[in-house]
Amino acid sequence: MPELPEVETVRRGLQPVMEDRVILQADVRRPDLRWPLPEHMAERLAGQRVLTLRRRSKYILADLSSAETLIVHLGMSGRILISGEKLGTFHNEHPAPEKHDHVILDMEGGVRVAFNDARRFGAMDLVETGRVDEHWLLAGLGPEPLGNAFDEEYLVSRLKGRNTPIKAALLDQRVVAGLGNIYVCEALHRAGISPRRKAGRISQARLRKLVPVIRDVLREAIAAGGSSLRDYRQTDGDLGYFQHTFRVYDREGEPCVTPGCSGTVARVVQSGRSSFYCPICQR
Repeated sequence: MPELPEVETVRRGLQPVMEDRVILQADVRRPDLRWPLPEHMAERLAGQRVLTLRRRSKYILADLSSAETLIVHLGMSGRILISGEKLGTFHNEHPAPEKHDHVILDMEGGVRVAFNDARRFGAMDLVETGRVDEHWLLAGLGPEPLGNAFDEEYLVSRLKGRNTPIKAALLDQRVVAGLGNIYVCEALHRAGISPRRKAGRISQARLRKLVPVIRDVLREAIAAGGSSLRDYRQTDGDLGYFQHTFRVYDREGEPCVTPGCSGTVARVVQSGRSSFYCPICQR
């Protein structure tokens, strides 16, 4: 599933062609994705200007001139692709809609935005902008890891006394929003913390150092266009590149890259998910 860096990369790719542009036409090609699509979705989108394109956790939020917000979740295999952008003085032709292009938006300026989702685990909804934070997909989310509310004191207080492994605690979207399996594994390795260690038993000093490490990992991943493992693509169809710099994720049996460490990357299953770590330098 795309995590925060992938969703942020998609948002940034969409911003120049959607923000402050009118949706001229919306083609909703099926009634549902993971859940039913909102009633009269095509009619509610057509003619509306996209005022702001923002992100909350792993969701893209398009605030519309109708005072509604379109919530988009990519799910496991969702992709958003752009066609018709200018190349010099020419325009690319729009490709014929593919089998799994479920929602197509024709934007002011000739650009087409297609939401493609082969497995249909993605989701879309329309909600009153003033109440978007109350939507059941967003209500209860923790602070953004790149925002000011996620700081050293917050993490220390939030994890105090927690008996769950630190890996599970960081994946809890109520603790911090948008972190997923890949980037938690990578951050814990850089911080030298075992994913199996109980969150409440990690010293305050180590937790404080973990906060900037998480931010560094996310910023580097965003700069690299995210990580492409299976279905994820940027809006121009290109792959992300952060997977080429993984230190532990999906590297079971390979040498640890920490200078001076003689360890080998191991894998353990926690709550049904693979955790990759070095048993030597992560304690």
